[in-house]
Amino acid sequence: MTQSPTARLMDATALARRITEESAEAAAELRRRTGTAPCLATVLVGEDPASVTYVRMKRARCRQAGIASRHVALPASVTTAELVGTVTALSQDPSVHGILLQHPVGPHLDERAAFEAIAPEKDVDGVTTHSFAAMSFGLPGFVSCTPGGIMRLLDAYGVEPAGKRAVVVGRSAILGKPAGMLLLARDATVTYCHSRTVDLAAAVREADILIAAVGRPRFLTGGDLKPGAVVVDAGYNEGNVGDVDFDSAATRASLITPVPGGVGPMTIAVLLAQTVEAAGRQLGAA
Repeated sequence: MTQSPTARLMDATALARRITEESAEAAAELRRRTGTAPCLATVLVGEDPASVTYVRMKRARCRQAGIASRHVALPASVTTAELVGTVTALSQDPSVHGILLQHPVGPHLDERAAFEAIAPEKDVDGVTTHSFAAMSFGLPGFVSCTPGGIMRLLDAYGVEPAGKRAVVVGRSAILGKPAGMLLLARDATVTYCHSRTVDLAAAVREADILIAAVGRPRFLTGGDLKPGAVVVDAGYNEGNVGDVDFDSAATRASLITPVPGGVGPMTIAVLLAQTVEAAGRQLGAA
């Protein structure tokens, strides 16, 4: 007999819309006070269809929020030195308040070197080592957008990390690792796992809060979950599926994010909010 879904959907779309509206109000007030609109520069290497779509979506959201956008398209043949030079020039341009380097940039490029060329005060995507250190030590700075969006989503649904066991499946520098640090800062007991973790299922069954960010379709199933767990699926794979098998997980979780429409909208919303915040600081109106 098939079990019926018991989990409540975490409606990230509605929350992201509210954050975007708040960002639009803040951007309008900043423009009224300073005469300058917040500006986000996007840098895209090559013409990967998914990356082109993501950048187009982010620029459209900027327009909705009253944020100016400047797009820099570079050929796939660009060198690391040329890419770093482009990002450095944007970092030094006072009319640009935030920088988004769409990743991945291509296997022949040093992506980390390009990220590190972003000035910390303009790292609104939270991808530099400076931003990671700030997240880890609780210092002022910008959080990685997807983990930051996850934390806002948990807060919106009254999920208090303090004292909970949180398991992060994934260890990327801009998703898994910072997500764990943000949860740790909120007094969760955090375990990092990944695709090579021995007896991964046993670790996942301990999770009160599960963050799936391993990049493998339906890698985790309902049978892996602790009953009543909060499941945040930060994966996005071919076929519009996440890292969690949604149907089986929904029969055991208490809260769960859908894919698509879950974490994705929050990522863009946090990017917009942090761009307006960055502009306020740089314009002396924070």
